[in-house]
Amino acid sequence: MNRQPLRVAVLISGTGSNLKALIDARRAGKLNVDIVHLISNRADAGGLQHARNAGIPVSVLDVQNAGKGAALDRAIIRCLDGVQPDLVVLAGYMRILGADLVQHFAGRIINLHPSLLPKYPGLDTYRRVLAAGDDEHGSSMHFVTEGLDDGPLIAQVRIPVHTDDTAASLAARLGPMEHRLIVATVELFTLHAVEMGPDGVLLDGKKLTNPLLLKENGRLV
Repeated sequence: MNRQPLRVAVLISGTGSNLKALIDARRAGKLNVDIVHLISNRADAGGLQHARNAGIPVSVLDVQNAGKGAALDRAIIRCLDGVQPDLVVLAGYMRILGADLVQHFAGRIINLHPSLLPKYPGLDTYRRVLAAGDDEHGSSMHFVTEGLDDGPLIAQVRIPVHTDDTAASLAARLGPMEHRLIVATVELFTLHAVEMGPDGVLLDGKKLTNPLLLKENGRLV
């Protein structure tokens, strides 16, 4: 049975490379989604052009035109409610969401974070990994809750840390893997295979005890 495309809204702050990965997967017929809106909190975000090139409606909601704090959150809620997304994806959105916004989309909002959560929530994850002498790094997809990068984990990708790595080299190697991770995770939602339960993530109705891992073939296991 053919399913209707999943209605996805994306929030960004920067280059939008993960947004482009979703757009490319949709164009290639690999992802059954309709990207219904893009929101950026920066008018100069490079990802805005990716959306415009793909015919995706965009909104710039920043402190200049939408206010700060709760006012900005309310503006985002109004914008998203107008397009009725099934899923909201934070793909490099560098602003902490308020409780009202998170609760409004509870179970329908996910985030891509560049660390192997619960390690290194917040910023500067590459530098912090190197400073700690870790032998691996990665990225996580998780449901968004009120805690900073603290929601239930859905999936991760892991890469080794090389002895000569810098923050820039780690980011360069992790970036393409993040693209595959975000596409594979959103695919789970298109299949209605994953949801946020009362005490964690449910995969096909069963509690997920550990986050799924992205393999070389691009699949999550």
